[in-house]
Parts: sequence; C-alpha cells; structure tokens
Amino acid sequence: MSFLTAQWKNLIMANYAINPEYLKKYIPAGTELDIWNGNCYVSLVGFLFKDTRVLGFRIPKHSDFEEVNLRFYVKRFENGEWKRGVVFIQEIVPKKAITFVANTFYKENYKTLFMQHQNKLEAEVLKVGYSWQNQKKTNHISVNAYDFISPIEEGSEAAFIMEHYFGYTKYNQNKTYEYEVKHQKWKQYYIKNYDIQVDFEHTYGKDFTFLNHLKPASVFLAEGSEITVENKRKIVL
Repeated sequence: MSFLTAQWKNLIMANYAINPEYLKKYIPAGTELDIWNGNCYVSLVGFLFKDTRVLGFRIPKHSDFEEVNLRFYVKRFENGEWKRGVVFIQEIVPKKAITFVANTFYKENYKTLFMQHQNKLEAEVLKVGYSWQNQKKTNHISVNAYDFISPIEEGSEAAFIMEHYFGYTKYNQNKTYEYEVKHQKWKQYYIKNYDIQVDFEHTYGKDFTFLNHLKPASVFLAEGSEITVENKRKIVL
C-alpha cells in the first residue's frame, strides 16, 4: 500500500537559474545535481493537496490544505538508468499534524505556518495564489493564467521541472532516503502574468537571501493530478 495518496492541484512553479555552488551542502549522498541546458534550478512551488489519505485513511480536517516549498533537482544512477528527483529545502503547510508525520517518518524539513489560497475564474482568466504568514509578514506567490490547458512539450523546460518522480532526503553525509512519487504527465496553463512577494531569507535562511534580488527564469502553472507517495527506502553509501 502507498504511504500517501492525494490530488495535487494548481501547481505554481517559479524557477530560478542559480549558481550550483549554492546547493552543494544540500545534495544528498548518492545523488548529483540535475542540470537542464546548462542551468541549475531552484523552484518555489505552491499547490493544493486534496483528498489526502495516509495509508488509505483520511485524517479529519487534514485532507485538503496548501503547501509551498523550495526545491531543487537531482539525479541518481542505479541499475543502468538515471532516476530523476527533487530535494526540498523546506516545505510549508498549515497543519501541525502534517508537519509531524512528514518530519518524523520521512525526515523532511516541514514547517507549520498560517496559509491561504486563491483559485477563481474571472473573464476567462484563472487566478491562482498561495500566501503564508512568517514573522508577522505576509509572503505570496500568484499567477494569472489563460483558462485553457495544453500538453507539455517533451524535452522542454516545463517538462524538466515537472517530470521528476523521486524524492531524496539528506539524512547525513552517508545516508539518504529515497521515495517514489507517481503521477501521470501533467498539462499546463499559459501564464499571463505573475506576482511573487517573498522574503526568502526569513523563510528559508541566509543561504537563500540572494533569491530576494533574482527574477525567475520561468513561471509555470500545472493542472496537477492524482498522486501517490510510496514508502521510503534507505540508501547507505
């Protein structure tokens, strides 16, 4: 049985091309940075969890909630093929129980903050946004997108960002946790404009202060789908 099942909906992905040196200390053992067209990316991602179940059970008042995370991309070579995955710097959710489960069982770096979201359609424009309160300051990421979806082109930047199907967690210098995330290929909405007001230093630490002064290389809005998160596996080198 899968550890977690849910729907991920309306995923905003703001992608920053950065110097790989910034991520060196965060790379889990046994993986290496996954680069696209010479660019190393870190992404700010906001989305909705819907109908969330842990080991098949829905937890009352914890099935629908927002998440915003900062992540980067790695790959691991095993059994003659590359596994492409993500590493999370931090994941923000509004529910303490979610934070407890993720940090305890998956050794992730979840944090609980007050969050809100927006999802409405006006004059054929889809307005999607996520906000969170941190140190008495409101941060938000939002987009306006045209209300039609299209397939994601193979080999494109959007495909690179969205098609990573493993999660990797750095436990220590020699131990890594790996888990598989399964979902169908997503479709995307075309972005009309976006607004990002985030204090990266106060949210993610001084290592990421530089993002306060950097514009994203791209911003995407994915429709999302049903997903499953499989049980973790320990990798020891």
